[in-house]
Amino acid sequence: MPRKVAKGEKLTSVEQLNFTPHTEVFPSPDDWRDQVIYQVLIDRFDDAKDRPPYNPKRSKRGRDPAEGQRFQGGKLRGITRRLDYIQGLGCTTIWISPPLKNRLDDEASYHGYGAQDFLSIDPRFGTLADLQKLVRDAHRRGMYVIMDIVIDHTGDVWGYPDDEDIVYAGGKRFDFGFWRDGKVWPKELQDPEAFKRLGRMSDVADAEGDEATDGDFEALKVLDLTQPPVLDAIIKIYKYWIAQTDVDGFRIDAMRHVRPEPAADFCHAIREYATRIGKKNFMMVGEVPGADRMIKYVGNNTPLNSQGKRSTYPLLDAVLDFALAKMLGKILCGAQTSKQLRDRYQMLHDYYRDYGRVGRYLVTFLENHDMGAGNKKRLLHHDPDPRLSVLGVGYLLTNLGIPCIYYGMEQGFDGGGEDDWFVRECMFGGKWGAFDTTGMQFFNPKHPTYRAIAKINAIRAQTPALRYGRQYFREISGDDEHFGYPTGTKYTLAYSRILDTDEALIAMNLDREPRNDRITVDGLVSPAKTVMTDLFGTVKDTRVQEAKDGRAFVRIPLPARSMAILVKRGSARDI
Repeated sequence: MPRKVAKGEKLTSVEQLNFTPHTEVFPSPDDWRDQVIYQVLIDRFDDAKDRPPYNPKRSKRGRDPAEGQRFQGGKLRGITRRLDYIQGLGCTTIWISPPLKNRLDDEASYHGYGAQDFLSIDPRFGTLADLQKLVRDAHRRGMYVIMDIVIDHTGDVWGYPDDEDIVYAGGKRFDFGFWRDGKVWPKELQDPEAFKRLGRMSDVADAEGDEATDGDFEALKVLDLTQPPVLDAIIKIYKYWIAQTDVDGFRIDAMRHVRPEPAADFCHAIREYATRIGKKNFMMVGEVPGADRMIKYVGNNTPLNSQGKRSTYPLLDAVLDFALAKMLGKILCGAQTSKQLRDRYQMLHDYYRDYGRVGRYLVTFLENHDMGAGNKKRLLHHDPDPRLSVLGVGYLLTNLGIPCIYYGMEQGFDGGGEDDWFVRECMFGGKWGAFDTTGMQFFNPKHPTYRAIAKINAIRAQTPALRYGRQYFREISGDDEHFGYPTGTKYTLAYSRILDTDEALIAMNLDREPRNDRITVDGLVSPAKTVMTDLFGTVKDTRVQEAKDGRAFVRIPLPARSMAILVKRGSARDI
């Protein structure tokens, strides 16, 4: 049993941790595909202060670029007071950035990914009580909270001799130099042997093999999780945070840089603990860029290593779908055809035996804090047309996967630049507001993009096929006779979600001009003469027709850069 800790006493060791839940445990959702995630960076979302709303015509422009790299003042209680705003958008789960204490002398650690004290909340974000209240208030609304965590590295808590910048050198281990002020907590990690000490990766994005799993993450120092005491400490740390906060899942940072064997042990331990206390579907989603890497981490297929032998990989519940994000923005902007998109879904169909359930494994997104539709750019940075945001989120909400909306997309944020802070604007304004402004808040529930997303979310919530259905891309035609998959970059992107006897047809005009395409539907599920209704309200009811080759199709006249969501008339529930 852990030693009882006095109120206000600093936790210094995992031996002090209590794994008994501090409150009645909130049960997991039955199926995470029913959820829509809203991602926030604590420091950039809301500082719990009242500020004037942004006005595109009158708000002054001009901000100091250096502010993007500094703490802006966002608070955990700021997220709590915006639960109405998030829920009004139709989002049911909040993904928060890591809230644990970073070095207080490091202004650039506003993102939270460089923990110095794994047992404390960063005081710049608030207190443990603030985090507990956020989770508790979300649960009272039927919402969930996913906490971003780091398991394999700390902040820059120590230096090599002479504070030298040492680059990975083929696995050579270097001497420990010195602890920086504050060291690292818990004390079980205050041993130089707890760290790999192999120098930093020469290029984080391109590193492969041992360098990718053993090299330091820039200045962040990599722990040696192959040592049982180190892994045991990390497991206990995150069991403690579940017990203390009642969070519903973890987003695990930089999972591809963690050796798979200890990562697997971590996931098993957390899953067993969560199950034992009553969270039987605790979500663990990993950051694993690359479609080829991704499939090793999810589903029931045991992957093969480079020698063709069965290998150990952590069984995650889902991974962030970087492969989709990388291509979807380009497709929407007309910079890439849809063939690569179709090929990717065919790969998923061929790899997974349970294709109809593949959506459980994918957290889909278009923008996040690391990358947007391009490198360090939000979707609208490429093209300022606000209709693209509706199409982009509309795709996420109607395709296979658990959709994730990055804060600000619903307000048309268009940041972009050479560094990641350009896509980390402040929703509350601060000194690093969106659209080159300062001091203006952007929580506008009347914004056209916010309202359109809320409407699609309502449709998704009432249409099971959009959450659980199989997905098929559809051939189109301009003359009722010659059908084929679209080519070029100006076309109607169409796909169906089919669940049992229900078909939901999604049609998106990616052209800047109106289109009037014929779109294939499933003749068995939606036979000729079936009347289909657009739940989104873009087009009038249309009747399924039969082409000369016997296929069933509908004619969909779509305005430029618009979408429709069609189902059989009478099959839709009240929206």
